[in-house]
Amino acid sequence: MTPTEQLDRLLLERSVQRGEFTLSSGLTSSYYLDCRPTTMSAEGLSLIGALGLEAIRNSGWQADAVGGLTMGADPVAYAVAAASWKAQPALDAFSVRKEAKGHGMKRRVEGNFRTGARVVVTEDVITTGGSTKDGQWMKLNGIGGDRADGLYLKNFTIELFEFNAIYIL
Repeated sequence: MTPTEQLDRLLLERSVQRGEFTLSSGLTSSYYLDCRPTTMSAEGLSLIGALGLEAIRNSGWQADAVGGLTMGADPVAYAVAAASWKAQPALDAFSVRKEAKGHGMKRRVEGNFRTGARVVVTEDVITTGGSTKDGQWMKLNGIGGDRADGLYLKNFTIELFEFNAIYIL
């Protein structure tokens, strides 16, 4: 079984639920994909790290970091960053809060993110890709979204296993 087939099997076993669900896009579905049981499992982390890194490298992107909106993106980003350590160049990880902390450094973005960095933005599940493609969560979460901040959307793609990525310069 290939790593992609292994991840497909794991997603089906752990993450697919049947019923009637309203998705964040407003669409309805007869199934729901909660990737966290997969992305937070030892097997899932290993598979996602290797496959995610492969997808990024095959795209030709030269990224500095990988991350996204907490909590769904966190295990995906951490798995890819960990896998990259063994297959240099390494990618660091970052996480974006829905709102800045009210204490300490009062950060909205934690980890290894800096303005001007080339980053891959991940999510665990998408329905239409609209919010990610439009950069809405970045604008809402203090990551810019226009050239004045040194960040702009360069490319958008939906990759394997509901893994999506934005390459930002």
